[in-house]
Amino acid sequence: MAKLFDRITDELQRFIAEQQIFFVGTAPLSPAGHVNLSPKGLDSFRILSPTRVAYLDLTGSGNETSAHLLENGRITFMFCAFQGAPLILRLYGRGFTVLPGSEQWQELYTLFDPIPGTRQIIVADIERVQTSCGNGVPLYQYQEQRQVMVNWAKNKGEQGLRTYRQQKNQVSIDGLPTPLGMEIR
Repeated sequence: MAKLFDRITDELQRFIAEQQIFFVGTAPLSPAGHVNLSPKGLDSFRILSPTRVAYLDLTGSGNETSAHLLENGRITFMFCAFQGAPLILRLYGRGFTVLPGSEQWQELYTLFDPIPGTRQIIVADIERVQTSCGNGVPLYQYQEQRQVMVNWAKNKGEQGLRTYRQQKNQVSIDGLPTPLGMEIR
């Protein structure tokens, strides 16, 4: 049975801290647009307050989350217990992108251990916190975080990452602009 909360409680904060993966969902306004669901790992998620969260967004092949947030702001985070007691936690909110060099960047970036390839920080104000049973989620044993993306970013170097972002991260797959694409122009 689903339970609703008006904030991320201390108990839910502990649950989030124990998870090795979370999922981010966004969608464009157009019914013909593509819903985006991305798994995230590494030590990239922070709870800023009981109603505000942020995560380091790493350079990838697309930039859907940022484009959707620029268009409509809607975002959902999901955490699942793959070990221990079953639980699913969803955080619904309105988000925005913080780019390097912006006023908020330095304050937020210091809350994280640097991860090579970080392109932006996604921040969300949480409006709804909901848990559900998670009884259908299978048990998995965590081994370790993959280092492939981190090593790829290190090998690309800053100029290589800039070039890659210019080629791959300026618009969504539906043609929506991203804040990164607006900055590069």
